[in-house]
Amino acid sequence: MCEHLSFVRTFHPMKAKNEKWLQAEHKRSFSSWFKRKIETELARPENTISQQIRWLAHEPKWEVLSYSGYGIGGYYYNTSDHDSRSTTQNSGVMVEAESLHMSTAKDKNPIYANMFYYGVIEDIWELNYTQFKIPVFRCKWVDNKGGVKVDENGFTLVDLNKEGDPNDQFIFASQAKQVFYVNDPNGGRWSIVLTTKPKLYDRGDVCDNIEETPSFSRGLPESDDIDNEDVAYVREDCEGIYVEEDTTSRKKRKRT
Repeated sequence: MCEHLSFVRTFHPMKAKNEKWLQAEHKRSFSSWFKRKIETELARPENTISQQIRWLAHEPKWEVLSYSGYGIGGYYYNTSDHDSRSTTQNSGVMVEAESLHMSTAKDKNPIYANMFYYGVIEDIWELNYTQFKIPVFRCKWVDNKGGVKVDENGFTLVDLNKEGDPNDQFIFASQAKQVFYVNDPNGGRWSIVLTTKPKLYDRGDVCDNIEETPSFSRGLPESDDIDNEDVAYVREDCEGIYVEEDTTSRKKRKRT
């Protein structure tokens, strides 16, 4: 990633002074640059390119499997459409990511900082690289400017109607952390964010521990454990993952 950013700065020295343009160009051209970079390295007899990197540079197959539910990392996720027809909520996600921060559109000294982003899963896709598969979530993210706040009790609240950048929707499924949204008892458009730990098995009993978001609520007590017979759980003491495939939905990526 850093090597490609240096490449862009070298070939576009004037434009690259604008950090916003630099990041946009980085996202736009990284894939093609990466493919050419690996092809060049592979032409060398004594290259050290791993099989995984080779397949990543090859790009995934054009056919993409779509799921309505997916289990990974001790969590079980659903799409928001699936949740709308269910009594349980498994489509809420949170991710921590580095972001470019600008005080104004003309800010000449933007800074990078880690932030938490909250959203709901719209689609679950599985990219097939022949030798391995990578699940990704397409999410509707809440705009952090005006859509996220911390109340006087330290609880994180989000306005799920405040949509963020529609051009930056995808994350790896492995990056996600599951959250639940509970309507603020004070009413209005806000929802309280609750996080959940991976499902735990203890002597056959399932423990589903719910707590507030620790990054914004340090020192506050955990809420009571929630018992819900309808919650889907995922075992971690055996190999493989459980997925619920939406057999009516197969998507094809358009060749560009």
